[in-house]
Amino acid sequence: MVDQLPATVESAPALEYQPHASEESEKTSKIEEDTTAAPLDIWSVEYPDGGTRAWLVVFGAACANFSTFGYVNAWGVFQSYYTENLLRDESPSNIAWIGSVQFSLIFVPGLVSGHFFDRGYFRIPFFVASVTLVAATFLVGQCTQYWHFLLCQGFATGISAGIVCSPIAAVIGHWFKKRRGFALGFVAAGSSVGGTLFPIIARNLIPRVGFPWTLRTIGFILLCSLSCANLAVRRRLPPKHVAGGLLNLAAFKSPTYTIYCISGIASFLGLYTVVLTYLDVRATSVGVSPDFSFYLISMANGASLVGRLTSGFMADKLGAVNVVAPLTTIAAIMTYIFSLAGSKSSFVAIAIVYGFSSGAYVSSFTLPIYHLGDIADVGRRSGMALTLTAIGAMAGPPISGAISTTSGGYSAVGYYAGSMILAAIVLMLVTRHLVLGKLWGKF
Repeated sequence: MVDQLPATVESAPALEYQPHASEESEKTSKIEEDTTAAPLDIWSVEYPDGGTRAWLVVFGAACANFSTFGYVNAWGVFQSYYTENLLRDESPSNIAWIGSVQFSLIFVPGLVSGHFFDRGYFRIPFFVASVTLVAATFLVGQCTQYWHFLLCQGFATGISAGIVCSPIAAVIGHWFKKRRGFALGFVAAGSSVGGTLFPIIARNLIPRVGFPWTLRTIGFILLCSLSCANLAVRRRLPPKHVAGGLLNLAAFKSPTYTIYCISGIASFLGLYTVVLTYLDVRATSVGVSPDFSFYLISMANGASLVGRLTSGFMADKLGAVNVVAPLTTIAAIMTYIFSLAGSKSSFVAIAIVYGFSSGAYVSSFTLPIYHLGDIADVGRRSGMALTLTAIGAMAGPPISGAISTTSGGYSAVGYYAGSMILAAIVLMLVTRHLVLGKLWGKF
């Protein structure tokens, strides 16, 4: 400070320079405007952790998840309808690729949109992707050939949904710290609501109004929910130009971050490839009515809603990994015993228990990533992690399908998927040990 003063002030030791309040305010505003300054005090200030504006952001983020993951989770209804009607000439495995492409691509744009979010480019990509998602949904109702569906419902829906949902975790990180797990639980609950409602809407409307108008109805629902998301979701902290570019490979020099990303790949190889995929089919094969077995997935998504809220609240108190690990272990056990179910009540029990326990992983997966680097870079870090999980999301269903075909049943598939989930849990515990330097602690 003294070096910046005029010589007359330096030569007068009795005088002490006292900046006016207006000068201090001007300096503070300049620091906040200079997004290249490091470190910035604003990244360590107190978080709102509540209030009307913060909870409006949570509501908007939940609407975004409702419109993306919630809609994508309704694929099972379309798989069944396409196989029996519109695409009956195509093999079930070819039709399944539409859903596989859609689900895996939802994770890929995180690599780009997460980095753009950190740099301050958020609202325009979010809006454009929302419009594209609604338009693609309307266009699906007009599709007649396989490549039409693959383009509109596979690529267009998956990519646009990914751009919408990938910055959501970073946005919540701007508004919440102590209650971050609880807030993310509410956000993740949005996809559970969508995963519960969209299959029921599609299943009941297609026989009544036809396929085109069913998709138009879903499109109008998405228009409303995405409008709420665009109006409510806002970032709070200023953008910061962090080093590393779009793909910051230097982040993988950290063993904790690398191991945690690998755990995400392993979890998606098993968590979403057996129970939620084959529960309906397995129940029907042992004599459960198709009209009832269809609702098992909705039951699992409804239980997941409770699991996401509960685990989010507990994660703030106990630590994310301390909550996710035991609950996800229960999901692994349900995956192992999935093939043993033989009655309606046993399938209902598996759907509810598995939905509740797997919901914990979904709501709290991104929480540890906040602690593995600077909050200014959380968009890019979470985006890279989600992009890597796309490997598991895309490879999981074909692997489980091949195992099922080779073994002629579901037991081997359950053993494979359950083992992948347990491997992911072990890697999460290793990450916690590396961060804390001990076997137990809040993380």
